Amino acid sequence: MKPYVFSADSHVLEPADLFLEGLPASLKRHAIHGRRDGDYMITGTEDKVIHRLRLGPQREHPMGEHVDRKGLRDLGGRLADMELEGIDAEVCFPTLGLWLYCLDSPEAEAASARLYNDWNNQFLAAHPERFVRCGMLPVLDFSNTLAEIDYLAAKGYRAAMLPAVIPAHLPKYNDVKWDAIFARGAERGMVFVLHTGTGQETVIRERGPGAAIINYTLQSMEAQNSVMYLVAGGVLDRNPGAKVAFIESGASWLVALAERLDEVDEAHAKMVRPKLSRRPSQIIDDQVWASFQHDRACILAADAGLPGARNVMWASDYPHAEGTFPISRKIVDDLFAGFTVSEQTRRDVLGLNAARLFGMAPQAHTKATAAA
Repeated sequence: MKPYVFSADSHVLEPADLFLEGLPASLKRHAIHGRRDGDYMITGTEDKVIHRLRLGPQREHPMGEHVDRKGLRDLGGRLADMELEGIDAEVCFPTLGLWLYCLDSPEAEAASARLYNDWNNQFLAAHPERFVRCGMLPVLDFSNTLAEIDYLAAKGYRAAMLPAVIPAHLPKYNDVKWDAIFARGAERGMVFVLHTGTGQETVIRERGPGAAIINYTLQSMEAQNSVMYLVAGGVLDRNPGAKVAFIESGASWLVALAERLDEVDEAHAKMVRPKLSRRPSQIIDDQVWASFQHDRACILAADAGLPGARNVMWASDYPHAEGTFPISRKIVDDLFAGFTVSEQTRRDVLGLNAARLFGMAPQAHTKATAAA
């Protein structure tokens, strides 16, 4: 029988003019938008270029036929793509909105988050059994952050984004100033989701030999840093009801990080401040989730019950090139090839861990085989 499959990472494409048309005239210069420039897609505002992407061919269908990402903008097309992929439910992240944390104006950031959240609600709310709506939270002014958590909770959202990397001018994730945010999230039942690449003006750190591999791999290391700060700094320990999920940063590193933090917490206990009420690995198992596309070590670690591996979740990263569309069914099978894990581990990793995190009923909505 086909297991319930939940993709813990997928993307929607907001209307191109969502921010350009939605922001008031006084904030228009801060509107995030994309434009084509020759072979590149430029994303930015009136004042700055944030991201520059070379356009090129996408992943091919196994039969050699190019598959269009019709579900980026169209909900009917998205459900068809989910059937093709065997994905029963998913949590959706923005495209343009990923760059929200590059804005300099608290007012523009808060207004842009609200525009995206209202659009996302309109786009996905009719299918709560298939989609977890994930809102965006402004962070330049924490009063705006708290207000938007309340706004999202009132609309039934179960997830909201924070930056995976803290911008230089904001308190780090080990700062007690974050306690109010994490306390409110726990109170409202909101999962904080930190998608790779967010919070940085650029994800390009290296342009020398190996740059493409180095830059993408660094994003997983940045997720490790944020987990380390949240755990060691005590923010999660002081707010045990808070839940955080790191997206598209891989998941196998969770075990190594948990072991390292435990080692230091015990061996150098005299120097550890603040004193934690639980072992770091226990905090990770209780409060931290991570998604992956292609990892395999984390599956074995989860099956062995190693500390730090309890909450790993598979994801397709639809429709990005580093993701698994349109061959997710094959990739899901290949993840488990060559070794044996329990059926419970397989089901947990492919869908049940995510369903529990986001409060979804794990119901099958796709067929066991893709439609011809």
